[in-house]
Amino acid sequence: MIVEMRIYHCAPGRLPALHERFTSTTLGFFEQYGIRPIGFWTNVTGTTNQSLTYLLQWESLAEREAKWNAFQSDPDWIAKRAASEAQAIIVERIETQFMTPTGYSALR
Repeated sequence: MIVEMRIYHCAPGRLPALHERFTSTTLGFFEQYGIRPIGFWTNVTGTTNQSLTYLLQWESLAEREAKWNAFQSDPDWIAKRAASEAQAIIVERIETQFMTPTGYSALR
């Protein structure tokens, strides 16, 4: 198993728009393409409260590449993402890391 951690750093005040896009659009596309989210979090403390961190579960990097690329190139997703940012950009920067669990991890 490979876990992908993605952190979306939002433009000031745009975190609610990102939440709306995930609940009304993105999660449906994830389901359509077999993308398996583990969980989603926002920061309570730290340097910013304008970010969303989430984890995705993959069997391999090859699975990730195939499913993520299909999702990202879907014309309907591209149009809906663009519409959600018609007034202003939502995400300024994305951080991505790929991790594998240790032998003593509760999640394996």
